[in-house]
Amino acid sequence: AKLGQRFRAEGKSLLFGAADTFRAAAVDQLQVWGDRLGVEVVAGAPESDPGAVAFNAVQAGVARGMDLVVIDTAGRLHTRFNLMEELKKVNRVVGKALPGAPHQVWLVLDATTGQNALQQARSFKDAVQVSGIILTKLDSSARGGMAFAIQRELGLPILFAGLGEKPEDLTPFDPDAFVDGILVTN
Repeated sequence: AKLGQRFRAEGKSLLFGAADTFRAAAVDQLQVWGDRLGVEVVAGAPESDPGAVAFNAVQAGVARGMDLVVIDTAGRLHTRFNLMEELKKVNRVVGKALPGAPHQVWLVLDATTGQNALQQARSFKDAVQVSGIILTKLDSSARGGMAFAIQRELGLPILFAGLGEKPEDLTPFDPDAFVDGILVTN
């Protein structure tokens, strides 16, 4: 929803693909946000194949002439083999629906995760060629120092910072403000 809000404000047309098909109410939650933002949501039946939903969403986006299709996948631990294989499948079928896709793969990391985030980012980059990071919960007590290691060791840019719950609380990542926030003393 936060990405949808940003892209709509930039004048882009988009639709959401609700490929988080297993978390209770995930599709409903995305549909509520889609309705609020005026963004169509392509979804499947509960517990349907996330790859099929992603494929259908990309096909729908192409057919409707959308600028962007944002596929929302389920959160997962990088240590869960079956879930990582499922994510690889989503990545492959998106490329079948539109040659050259996905054009961007963004990993959302919780700033409270700590140094384990580096291993997560490495695993996701290896699995689905992650191209950027969205760092959430920077409005909490988390300092997000792992962003340095992710950028240095993996060369992944931090694209956005989540600073709250509202759709407008996703802001372009500002490295200077981030460093100032880490160095703040009380």
